[in-house]
Amino acid sequence: MAPQEFYIRNPSDTEARGPFNLEQLSSLAENGQVTDETVYYDAEAEKWVSVGADAELKALLFPAKKKLGLKAKEDIKSLNVIRESVPPIEVGDMLAAAEGRTEDTKDKKDLSEELARAANLGMYCCTAALLVSGLALVAPSIDTIVAGNYPKLLTQPFAILGAIDLLIFLALMLQAVQIYPFVRFRAALGAGFLGLFFYTQGDPQTAAAAITGSVGLYFSTVFTNLAAVILAMVLALGGMGFFAFRLLTT
Repeated sequence: MAPQEFYIRNPSDTEARGPFNLEQLSSLAENGQVTDETVYYDAEAEKWVSVGADAELKALLFPAKKKLGLKAKEDIKSLNVIRESVPPIEVGDMLAAAEGRTEDTKDKKDLSEELARAANLGMYCCTAALLVSGLALVAPSIDTIVAGNYPKLLTQPFAILGAIDLLIFLALMLQAVQIYPFVRFRAALGAGFLGLFFYTQGDPQTAAAAITGSVGLYFSTVFTNLAAVILAMVLALGGMGFFAFRLLTT
């Protein structure tokens, strides 16, 4: 529509208002002061025309408003989907994961727990091995001990060594791990002295048993890896057990 000035009036009015430009006329329409029934003077036709009868002017003053509608529901995939193939997580599984006892968390396992388990197992191994060794070494001199002939014990070094084993055994029963240096010294003495003694006496089997048990006893106080401690325990108990058997049956 070409720019023009508008004079307007209501159909029942005799006086016109104006002139107004198109922008001012739009403001009046927004405020309800101009309706479809409002007439304006058409200078070209030289007559009064209602706004509703002029489709172009009506579209400019009363633009069609978009109706608000509800948006169609979208199919959104939720992340919180329960999968039938995945088993539920139980309290036991959570505790195992926290302690590093699962495949996914084994690299986060607390090493202090494994070290403590290995240390305890090593101490129990030493305690049992020294008990077996002490009893086996003291047993041949039991008559002398019962008779109270203690000076004679000085001539029986095996009984003295057995008594030392039993004293260390009692200390380990009280969990006095501070005596581990003495345990290692005892293990070295057993591997060297007992092994050499029985070997020179023509008894290599007893010598091998004494050396094997002493080596296992020594490493039970050194290893901190659980698998290594178990291996040392097998050597200590197996060696000392066979040593006791040979000592008491030959």
